[in-house]
Amino acid sequence: MSVLQQNLIGFDAWPQTRLVYGVNSVDRVGELAAEITGGRVLLVTDPGIERACHADRVRDRLVKAGLEVVVFDGVIENPTTREVDACVAAARAAEVTLIIGLGGGSSMDTAKGCNFLLTNGGRMRDYWGVGKATRPMLPLIAIPTTAGTGSECQSFALIADEATHQKMACGDRKAAARVAILDPTLTLTQPNEVTAHTGMDAIAHAVESAVTAKRNEISSLYARESFRLTATHFPRVLSDPGNLDARGGMQLGAALAGMAIENSMLGAAHAMANPLTARFDVAHGQAVGMALPAVVRFNGESPEVTALYADLASAAGLIEPGVNGQDAVDAVASTIESLMDQARMPRRLAELGVTREALGDLAAEAEKQWTGTFNPRPVKTPEFEALYGSVM
Repeated sequence: MSVLQQNLIGFDAWPQTRLVYGVNSVDRVGELAAEITGGRVLLVTDPGIERACHADRVRDRLVKAGLEVVVFDGVIENPTTREVDACVAAARAAEVTLIIGLGGGSSMDTAKGCNFLLTNGGRMRDYWGVGKATRPMLPLIAIPTTAGTGSECQSFALIADEATHQKMACGDRKAAARVAILDPTLTLTQPNEVTAHTGMDAIAHAVESAVTAKRNEISSLYARESFRLTATHFPRVLSDPGNLDARGGMQLGAALAGMAIENSMLGAAHAMANPLTARFDVAHGQAVGMALPAVVRFNGESPEVTALYADLASAAGLIEPGVNGQDAVDAVASTIESLMDQARMPRRLAELGVTREALGDLAAEAEKQWTGTFNPRPVKTPEFEALYGSVM
């Protein structure tokens, strides 16, 4: 066996989602939906997307293709079991045959959550984990209007329990979108703050998925290209929000990061972000972007992980090929910090009202997060507390 073969990590990749990418590609939604099924379509979205007229645009194309459309626009940021239950009631009453999630990650998560319960019954808690749906699910078309979560290319729905506020990651291959439509024109209506937060989330997805303990050749391929696209186009989107090339680069980068996550999961920065959102209402992209440089430097103390960061930095043109060691780690971490500054996002917890007295509780909560178990270096409560402290 050659050295190359010995270094390759085995994988079982299962591409699930057809990607349709391009300016005004959303206008193909009618033909794409009609290829899959006839009957009634449930369009899952939120009031902001309705106001931006994106829902009208999609509904018009569906009707022209001969499909009936029922709209559920009760999606909220960080959806809970309450919104999913309401969505299920709308879907059941209309006897829908296809679901479309239009919006940010919350719309797509709500659509997936609805699909679980509509087809398999029970409660969202029953599907917390992986592969717990036993029956077929309805086909799903995902249409992101942000460039961040990558939910359009993942089989997971992230839903909070309304009573406990515990976020439940419910994943099943059957829940993945049949088609994802990536149209950069839909992202032009994002507020600048949303563009910044979702863009930083996409970058964090690329960086974390590239180094997890579950990484493999396929996830590494997606993560490298995602980081190249997002690190290149994020500054351009911030400085020139109407630039469709930059918008498209971010949207494609976010989707590729979603595909990387599907094959490798995430790490400690996301584990740190969730308690910050739950306890201090810090936006997810803000929280994960703040934590990421510290986690990169922590993970970079491992020579094996340092080499992985070197691959990322080289792919994005941050360092010359062949550069390794601390220079590579610093290149990735400092680039993230620079992008945070360009996005005018705070880099210190104290700026967001987090106190040192809260760090112990935050660290204990971070240790309970599923994503932290995939971090390339083991991280428990003491390490999390130190990481939080480093960004105070």
